[in-house]
Amino acid sequence: MPDPSLLLLIPAYNEETRIEPVLREYAAFLGQNYAGPFRLVVILNGCRDATLTVVQRVAKDFPCVSWLDFPAPIGKGGALIEGLKLAAEDGLIGYVDADGATGPQAFLELTQHIGSVDCVIGSRWLPGSVLVKAQPKLRQFVSRCFHAIIEVLFWMHIKDTQCPCKLLRSAAVRKIHSTLCIADLAFDVNLLVSLKRAGFRIREEPIAWTDVAGSKVTASLFRSSLTMFLSVVRLRLIYSPFYKWLKPLRPLEGWVYKKLRAPAPLSSGKNIQRPGN
Repeated sequence: MPDPSLLLLIPAYNEETRIEPVLREYAAFLGQNYAGPFRLVVILNGCRDATLTVVQRVAKDFPCVSWLDFPAPIGKGGALIEGLKLAAEDGLIGYVDADGATGPQAFLELTQHIGSVDCVIGSRWLPGSVLVKAQPKLRQFVSRCFHAIIEVLFWMHIKDTQCPCKLLRSAAVRKIHSTLCIADLAFDVNLLVSLKRAGFRIREEPIAWTDVAGSKVTASLFRSSLTMFLSVVRLRLIYSPFYKWLKPLRPLEGWVYKKLRAPAPLSSGKNIQRPGN
């Protein structure tokens, strides 16, 4: 019996120097080792370099590779919101980062663990995880502080909300897509909260992962962390009875995100327009 159809999303922002070997490795490995139909879609988010040219070059060798190109920056979360619109009626849809921190073998193992749940996520903080190269100590500290904030706000009991390796059932994505509204790096929290509130089942699994040099998060750690903090607080307010009373503050909210050079949050996942073909 063939495996269900699989769509893998890779958001990319100025990744011309790193993305080609990652795409080739994923396309070749999954083409040989995944028994069902497989597609890989790169979502380019305001790239100002030659990322698109690199993706097109790889696509000539691997027909399973395609792309969506958004010339204006829409954020990593915004890119994934767009990519998740491609979720079919059934099958599986997942995403990984463009830097290759998670290899194709580790991602393939998620397809074997999804079982009876609706979402399986790789976790760097579970026993059995293999960290080939750990994050810098400061980033680990900030990550654990963020995890504590998420637990206080949402009580999801998920050890690693931010690991960029997740696999979902397409039916679950289609059900909760309209509730996705965080365009920055806190998107993962938005996704998991939406799944939990809709009654979908989530499982964490140990994963093999390596920190890759050149992380844009590490380079702007303070600004990224502050943006994510504001976004999760906003997300918590959305699910409170007080949010409707905060409507007069929306212009201030937009101003703050602009000052942080971060993508503004959306009122819904439908607010980003699809690019022309």
